[in-house]
Amino acid sequence: MQPVSDALVYIVDDDASVRDALAWLLRTRRLLSEGYDSAENFAKVLKPNFAPSQPCCLLLDVRMPGMSGLALFEQLAQRGLTMLMPVIFLTGHADVPTAVDAVKRGAFDFCPKPFSDNLLVDRIEQALQQSAKTLALQQARTSLQARIGELTERERDVMQRVVEGLPNKLIADQLNISVRTVEVHRARVFDKMDVKSAVELANMLRNL
Repeated sequence: MQPVSDALVYIVDDDASVRDALAWLLRTRRLLSEGYDSAENFAKVLKPNFAPSQPCCLLLDVRMPGMSGLALFEQLAQRGLTMLMPVIFLTGHADVPTAVDAVKRGAFDFCPKPFSDNLLVDRIEQALQQSAKTLALQQARTSLQARIGELTERERDVMQRVVEGLPNKLIADQLNISVRTVEVHRARVFDKMDVKSAVELANMLRNL
């Protein structure tokens, strides 16, 4: 598996020895990490406008004093962050059923303690791959929306009909403009959206 560059693994566990062991394990695989001793402290990172700017995942202990890992996971899920920041629960034996239920509700996976180093790192790398793909899709969607925002109202009217497959003559009739004007708007739409065909444009807009 190709390693994800510029990735970050968050570790939330109240046991300092577990955080240190995980940080060391990740360093041996050239993965950066940040440790937090409670769900409350990590939640401070999650400001209202928080959005990951790099591939990341979260190793989260289920049972901790104060806010539980499950409660933190619910916050992430409600904010739609669990695809950008996949959650891998670290569980004691008694918490396995809880972790399984969390996976059904969108957590990436769980890893019972004591964990297998190789298995855990494999799942971390897979979670980071998911995060990278989701982040790339989000960035592409943002870029696409910015391009659409540069179109004039008339260009958007023409674009909608081009995507529907209408010929220039019919577009002109519907918008009460000349065919030549349609051709000009169509060319500008293709230029601003950086596409060469109506098919390419339609495929691009499906990502919205």
